[in-house]
Amino acid sequence: MTNLDAVEGLDAVTRSLARRTPEQLAALLTRHAEPLARRPAPTELRGLAHALWSYETLHHLVLHLDHPRLQVLATTALISQERAARAAPGPAAPAPGADYQSLMAHRLSFAHLATEPVPPEDVFAALGATSPGPPRTAAETALRHLYDDGLAAPTGDGSIVVPPRAPQLLAAHDLGPFLADAPRPAPDDTATPTTPAAAVPPTSLHDESRAAAATLAATVERLLTALATQPAALRKSGGLAVREIKRLAKAAGATEAHTRLLLDLTLAADLIALTRSPSGITALPTGAYDDWLGRPPGARLAPLLAAWSALWDIPTHTPFGETPTALVRGHDRHAPALRHALLAALADVPLGAGAPLPPLPFSEPAKPPEQETDAPTPWEGLLRAADWHRPLAVTHQPMAGERAAHTLHEAAFLGLVAHGTLTPLGRALLADPRSLDEPLADLLPPLLEQAHFQADLTAVVPGRPAAPLAGLLAAAADRESEGHAVTWRFTPHSVRRALDTGHRAETLLEDLAHASTTGTLPQPLRYLVQDAARSHGRMRVLPAACCIRSDDENLVEELAAHRALRDLGLRAIAPTVLVSSRPPAATLEALRAAGYAPALESDTGTTTVERLPAHRTKAPAPTRNPHAPLALAHRLLGLPAQPQEATTNGDA
Repeated sequence: MTNLDAVEGLDAVTRSLARRTPEQLAALLTRHAEPLARRPAPTELRGLAHALWSYETLHHLVLHLDHPRLQVLATTALISQERAARAAPGPAAPAPGADYQSLMAHRLSFAHLATEPVPPEDVFAALGATSPGPPRTAAETALRHLYDDGLAAPTGDGSIVVPPRAPQLLAAHDLGPFLADAPRPAPDDTATPTTPAAAVPPTSLHDESRAAAATLAATVERLLTALATQPAALRKSGGLAVREIKRLAKAAGATEAHTRLLLDLTLAADLIALTRSPSGITALPTGAYDDWLGRPPGARLAPLLAAWSALWDIPTHTPFGETPTALVRGHDRHAPALRHALLAALADVPLGAGAPLPPLPFSEPAKPPEQETDAPTPWEGLLRAADWHRPLAVTHQPMAGERAAHTLHEAAFLGLVAHGTLTPLGRALLADPRSLDEPLADLLPPLLEQAHFQADLTAVVPGRPAAPLAGLLAAAADRESEGHAVTWRFTPHSVRRALDTGHRAETLLEDLAHASTTGTLPQPLRYLVQDAARSHGRMRVLPAACCIRSDDENLVEELAAHRALRDLGLRAIAPTVLVSSRPPAATLEALRAAGYAPALESDTGTTTVERLPAHRTKAPAPTRNPHAPLALAHRLLGLPAQPQEATTNGDA
C-alpha cells in the first residue's frame, strides 16, 4: 500500500531544506558529507531529502547523535509509529495454511513503515520534560538540532515528522531515562579543592602536548623518509607484512602499534599511496610529501590529526586471533563516534582529577576493596559519560572497554590526552578538526635553519631542523640522537657518502659553513672533508646496464661503429664483448630497429623467451573541492552560482 504520511514527511523535510540559506544548506551537506558521498549527488531538494531519510544514511547519522537528540528522535519515532498503527492498522495475519499469495500480500503491506506527525508536547511529556527546567531546555535544543540536521522536520501546524525507518533503527536500543546533562566522568570527591598537592601532575597539559607533538612530528618524518628510501611491499592478501612493519618501526623509532597507526594516518592524509608495480603493490610517499616537508611542524601534524578523527578503524587495536597489519581499508564506522565521545567526556575532567589510562593489553579495571559494589570506578564513569555523548557507539558495541582503551592510548600518543583529561590540542580537535593550524603553531616552535658545529665532529640543532638543513646534515653525517636537540656526527664514511651523491669538497664546506651559527667550521671537520676528498675517486666503476656478446669479432666492431646505435653508448671491453649504457629491453629494441636480430640471454647463458608486458595505470584519486558544498547548495536552491563557484566549475 502507499504510505501517504511518509510522502508528506518527505514534503515537510523538503520544505524545511528550501527555507535555508545557501550557507546553511552547505553546512548541512558538509556535516553529512561521509554518508551522502556513498550515493549519487542529488539534483533537486526532493532528492536530498530522500537521501537524508534513506536507511543507509540514517544508519550512519544516528551514530553521531548524543543522548538528548537520540532520545527525542527515538521517542518521536515510537509515538509516530504507534499512532499510525492505530489510524491505519495493517491487514490481519493470514490464517494457518494460507496460500503463498496471501502470505506475500501481508508481507508487502509495509505497515511498519507507516508514520504520523507528532505534536512536540507529546514528545516532551513522554520524556518527562513538560515543565520548564533543564530537561525541557535540553529536549527543545535537541529537537532544533534534529531539524538543523534534516533528521526531523516541522509540519505546517508545528508537529514533528521523522524518517519512517527510524523506529527500525532505534527500537532494539534501550536508551534508559532521559538525561539532560552528561554524567560526571569522575567521582565528585576526586575533583574537590582538597586534592593533595602530591596528586597534581608535575607538568602542565601544554608541556605534555608540546612534547608529544614534537615527538610525533619527528617520528612521522623518519617513517616517511624510510618509505621514500625503500618502499614497503604489501602482502598478496592485503596489508603490510609483519617484517615490513618491524623494519619501519625500527626506522621511525616507534613501537609496532604506533607505526601501524602512523601508516594508516599518512595514507588517509594522502602523504603515501599504494602503487601497483610488476613485483606487486608497494606503499611509498606521494608528491604531497615534498610539500609536507616544507611546512612548519604544526602544519605537518594538522592533516594527520584530522585524519585520525575521521578514520574508520582503531589501528592499534587487534582483536584476539587477528594478525596485526596496516594499510588496510577500515570498516569500523563506529570508530569516529567513539573518539568524539571519549574526548568529549574527558573535556569535563579537571586537571588533577583524571584517572590514569588502563594498561595494555586491556583487562577490565577492578574496583578497590574499600569501594562500594554499586559505585562506578573512574573507568566505568568515563565510559558512562562517553556513552551519553554517543550512545550507539560506545557501550552498545562489543569489546567497548578494550576499544576505548586503545583509542585513549592513541590520543595520548598524538598529544590530545594527558593526565586523564584533554590537552589544549585535544580541545581544539574536539571543537573543529579542520582548524588545528593555530593551536599547533603555538605548541611547536618554528624550524631552525642553522646548527652548532663542534670540534668533536658533531653538529647540534637545538630544536627541529628545517628540511634544507636536515637534508644537508643527513647527506654528510649520521643522526646520533633525537629529542629536544638533534645531533649528527661526521665520520669518514658519512663524508664519502656525500661525495658519492655529487657533493664536492669545496661546495660541501661552503654549504656547511653557511648552515653554521657562527659562519665558520671547526678545523677537525675541515680536515675530515679534505682527507675524504683526496682518497675519493682514485678507482672508478664502469656503469653498464647490459652486455652484448658475439663470437663474430667483425660484427662486434660493426656494432661499435654503427651511427644508429650511438644512443646505446656502446664500448668494447673485449674483442667479443660490448657494454651498453641502456637496459636490456632498450638495447634489444635499438638493435632490432637497426636491422639486427639479437636474442636475449639470461645470466646463466641460456636464451630467454620474451613475453609481451602487461601495462597498467593507477586511476587518479578523487579530490574534494572545498567550495563544492556551497556550489551544490546554490544549484539545489535554484540560485545563480557565485563568481568563485563559477570559476571553480569552469576549471573542473
